[in-house]
Amino acid sequence: MLKVAKFGGTSLSDSKQFAKVKRIVEADESRKTVVVSAPGRRNEKDNKITDLLYLCHAHIKYDVDFDRVLDMIKERYIEIRNECSLNIDIENIIEKTFEEIDKNTSQDFIASRGECFSAMLMAEYLGYQFVDAADWVTFGYDGRLDYRATEEKLKDLQGIYERIVTPGFYGAYSNGEIKAFSRGGSDITGAIAAALLRADVYENWTDVSGILMVDPRIVKNPKTIARVTYDELRELSYMGASVLHEDAVFPLRVKDIPLNIRNTNDPDNPGTIIRESFEEELEEENERFITGIAGKKDFSIINIYKNRMGSAKNKLLRDVLELFEQYDIPIEQIPSGVDSFSVLFPSDCIKTKKYDLMSALRNHENIDSCDLSEGISLIAIVGRQMAYRAGISGKIFKALGDNNVNIRTIEQGADEINIMVGVFTEDFEDAIRILYESFAI
Repeated sequence: MLKVAKFGGTSLSDSKQFAKVKRIVEADESRKTVVVSAPGRRNEKDNKITDLLYLCHAHIKYDVDFDRVLDMIKERYIEIRNECSLNIDIENIIEKTFEEIDKNTSQDFIASRGECFSAMLMAEYLGYQFVDAADWVTFGYDGRLDYRATEEKLKDLQGIYERIVTPGFYGAYSNGEIKAFSRGGSDITGAIAAALLRADVYENWTDVSGILMVDPRIVKNPKTIARVTYDELRELSYMGASVLHEDAVFPLRVKDIPLNIRNTNDPDNPGTIIRESFEEELEEENERFITGIAGKKDFSIINIYKNRMGSAKNKLLRDVLELFEQYDIPIEQIPSGVDSFSVLFPSDCIKTKKYDLMSALRNHENIDSCDLSEGISLIAIVGRQMAYRAGISGKIFKALGDNNVNIRTIEQGADEINIMVGVFTEDFEDAIRILYESFAI
């Protein structure tokens, strides 16, 4: 069995966190490939190493002395090295790295050193082989990942080393120049490694025990989702749930590799398992039927009316959509009636265009009237158990209605795993709490 384990910045912030990682890895011999981030914050007032490295780049670019920032970076790594009783000469490695840096050094190279130094320390601590991400994560000159070259290099390395620690966040072009992923890129590195090595499980270790059913800022101590499909995850993340970088999900989904989100600070908690589908559903999942609830605020609706619209609706709808495209306004929903339809969209996209857009609509020859409503929020109720199950929508609407929450829009996806309702923004948090207390507990 092979597990690829990725540890985030909070899991590596200091020597105590390093020790937790070591215990986790040593507890399961199948954790043969470890991907690490740069050290994160130790407390709210602390700095992430990656942020300090970006600051170094800015100082270098504008000829500002960066010694003080570099000293802060060195101190963090030296402290981890000393408290973990390691032998690596990390201060000399850092000093030599920055001696060779000048204005022409890319931001990607400088920012990536956080993961690189972290992986060097962790490799010695675990007794694993350090493998630089630049030696296997390969980009084409178009900036896209070269999967074939990356797979060949990684499998060659796996044939040489049984257990490796590799940095996340970056790779290299074929000429050796460092190329970084976007922020959160260590998740992508871990997912790529798991997919290309055909791992049995990809473990993403962070500071939360899986994905929560609802935003903890709205509902106190919400339950964790034990199991979720990739389709459900996509629906929740689209509606604002803080989950994973989308590029970190795709490689795993293609190979149907389970993704397990775990908590470094609570390693006995099983966390959340994510995969394409589950052969059998748990009794609790059947009874609860809702997997998670997520939402977004600040939408607006334009309601468009045309008496006896009939067959003219298609053309009028096309004209309106073209107008929204002309004004570069993304559309979220299009609820429709016999002689009317509505267009729902993010409010911030219309701030400077509101009067021009409304004027264009009111002057359209086939529109009798239109009006704008603002202050709408959307709530998505997601659950694979809702599909083809009678009465679910009615239960949701009843729960909200019984608590005096007015529903402004209703939409259900074709796969029936998502029911989306629009409510007034002042009812947003109350509506989420009502839905959670009614169906998730």
